[in-house]
Amino acid sequence: MSKNSDEKKVYIILTYTGTLLSKVIRRYTKFEYSHVSIATDNELNEMYSFARIRPYNPFVAGFIQENPHEGTFKRFKNTSTEIYSMTVSRKQYCKIRKNLNVMKENRSEYHYNILGLFALIFHKKLKRDKTFYCAEFVQYILDTSEVENNLPVLVKPADFTGLDNIQIEYKGRLQDYAPVSA
Repeated sequence: MSKNSDEKKVYIILTYTGTLLSKVIRRYTKFEYSHVSIATDNELNEMYSFARIRPYNPFVAGFIQENPHEGTFKRFKNTSTEIYSMTVSRKQYCKIRKNLNVMKENRSEYHYNILGLFALIFHKKLKRDKTFYCAEFVQYILDTSEVENNLPVLVKPADFTGLDNIQIEYKGRLQDYAPVSA
């Protein structure tokens, strides 16, 4: 937490697992990382995204709570990451938590936007209600929580490194990440 009690930190986590889909995304974007998540704590216990639900089945995907030591990240132990923090107001932080909780409680209503992900290749936006790929999801959480951002309409994981008020906290293997006490 920051020194000002009216401010909190949220975390933007960029990762690359080496899966087939992540290789395709990396090749297209020419960016080191192919996936983005958002967390409300520096231990990454409250980390969320849209991704594969089952570590061994890439075709079943949707809204998930991720963990650096479980699921897909456990299966792909050499996942590389960059973890960023950004300071938000307490009000924005509460909205982020509320929006994430609504999605958690209604997770069956949300779906993975695989068509939207591939539409990016053709520089097209294909959006359906309650359907996201990872970068759309994180952008949606920021937007609906009234966190100002300069993200483009056709958002990709790389775009999050250009956010205002963002700073790098860690770069390396996700399995080796050890949060600094707040």
